[in-house]
Amino acid sequence: MHADSWAIKAKKLGFRSRAVFKLEEILKKTKALKDKSLVLDIGCAPGGWSELIREMNSSSKIYAIDILNIKPIEGVLFFQEDVFNIDNIKEIYSLKSKFNLVISDLAPNLSGIKTVDEEKIFDLNILTLKIAKNYLNKSDGAIILKSFQNSLLKKFRTEMEKCFHLVQTYKPAASKSQSGEIYLFGDRPL
Repeated sequence: MHADSWAIKAKKLGFRSRAVFKLEEILKKTKALKDKSLVLDIGCAPGGWSELIREMNSSSKIYAIDILNIKPIEGVLFFQEDVFNIDNIKEIYSLKSKFNLVISDLAPNLSGIKTVDEEKIFDLNILTLKIAKNYLNKSDGAIILKSFQNSLLKKFRTEMEKCFHLVQTYKPAASKSQSGEIYLFGDRPL
């Protein structure tokens, strides 16, 4: 398999995946990562996004969750747990309404059946939005999450617009042009 230039660059810089460049571009445009941010990384495996946050702002405190295990990252508190059980993780639950940034590169296992997959994506996006509403600081919280261009994206964006003062859509340069992935940014919870 031929590695693209973003994957090569990620490997050269020691990152776990090319996805770091997607998040980096959005963070630079939105300025969502502030000094001493409290960050919640949902669906973090293989850990590249948490790794990038640590590199961009070492004073940030990062809590990461995924059903899959990851190699340890210095300064990141990782919990191998299903995101549906996030409220059962006392270290995270105790910080409800205090996170400055929620990031999520979460995606379902796809079946290849368009309507089923679109519904799975929508359901995970809604779950992530619900978690963000519960865990973000109401005065300065922000979310960056992955979705996909499909028939339910507009419906999901409408749900996001009910929850944030500002909602923007991004297709980062590191995202493969043929990929349907799209990233949404929500700023300042309502």
